[in-house]
Amino acid sequence: MNTKQLLIIGQVWPEPESSAAGTRMIQLVKLFLSQGYHICFASAASKSEFSFNLEQLGVQEQEIKLNDYSFNLFLKNLDPGLVLFDRFMIEEQYGWRLRQECPGALLLLDTEDLHFLRHARQQAIKKEKPEDLFTDLAKREIASILRCDLSLIISEAEMNLLEQQFRIDPALLYYIPFLEEELTAEQVRQWKTYEQREGFVFIGNFLHEPNWHTVQILKTEIWPLLRKKLPGASLNIYGAYPSQKVLQLHHEKEKFYVHGRAKNAIEAISKHKILLAPIQFGAGLKGKFIDAMRSGTPTVTTPAGAEAMKGKLQWNGTLTDNYQDFISAAAALYQDKAQWLEAGKNGIRILNERYGKAKFETAFIQKVNHLQSHLSVHRQQNFFGQLLQYHTANSTKYMSLWIEEKNKKN
Repeated sequence: MNTKQLLIIGQVWPEPESSAAGTRMIQLVKLFLSQGYHICFASAASKSEFSFNLEQLGVQEQEIKLNDYSFNLFLKNLDPGLVLFDRFMIEEQYGWRLRQECPGALLLLDTEDLHFLRHARQQAIKKEKPEDLFTDLAKREIASILRCDLSLIISEAEMNLLEQQFRIDPALLYYIPFLEEELTAEQVRQWKTYEQREGFVFIGNFLHEPNWHTVQILKTEIWPLLRKKLPGASLNIYGAYPSQKVLQLHHEKEKFYVHGRAKNAIEAISKHKILLAPIQFGAGLKGKFIDAMRSGTPTVTTPAGAEAMKGKLQWNGTLTDNYQDFISAAAALYQDKAQWLEAGKNGIRILNERYGKAKFETAFIQKVNHLQSHLSVHRQQNFFGQLLQYHTANSTKYMSLWIEEKNKKN
């Protein structure tokens, strides 16, 4: 077993220009490369024209098949000492084969955000009912967390939820948010000025349901009233994978512009004065807010949108759930240069103090090294994880083997 061989199994090939999840994955890849790891990134998904070229970083790319013994042969040949599952569904699909072929490999789960939490919040909004966290999806995701040696959690709020409400052993969880380069004084000096910017902006991948829901709120609840306060302003919507229903919201007379995919998110945001994001549900951290902070763009959003992002620091804009307050805050910030500049400074503090990668990288690698050296003891202390591996993984295993046999006959 090669302890410096990392296998990442991706649900998709990373697209950092399309989503925060893609950016997060590339940050992790670069971190492990900087520590001398050889990395193989494997996925059964098809590549798109927007997939990141991992080979240019020196990462081996490997196409794999789902429910196929060829994956076992691939594992025997690669013999990784460290494995990173990209989301819990990937651990469900490939975990049992990995434990069979590479029993000594340290298994990490990158949750991205807690899928069951986002889904529960979405259902609560749709059905106008209280959140129900104790769903089948929660059972699946938490079972996956228990089966892995360490799960990477991007949000402090999600750490608290797992530890306090679901009683997950903190030894199985590791808080590691976005890993950002700190903003320098020179970068700040190069920001577009208040006078060089025009209008409002929203950005988000439209394959992600909370983003589509947010744009609908902007179109129907926020923009009609905000436009009356600021008749000269525009609202500019950017995002990867816009469907026809998104593009149909474009309206020249209303100055509601749907631009589609932005070649560079930070450049697109920095053309405009304020990011508007009346987010009603979601989980994890929002990459759009990091991009706004990186470009000195204040943000008006909801407490749900900014959850776990600012800690005890002052937000780089305004937080409110009330639509009228949201509109008033956006209009005031748009017209008050001093307030606008102060919000930008708050963004620098949040980004540098809470997401500066130097604060997290060394401690994380030390944690990984420690677990690799003490893996048997760590696993003995996670008996519930062993139970779940025995029962849950066996059910997944035999379903997968059945599909494999069926495919051979076909």
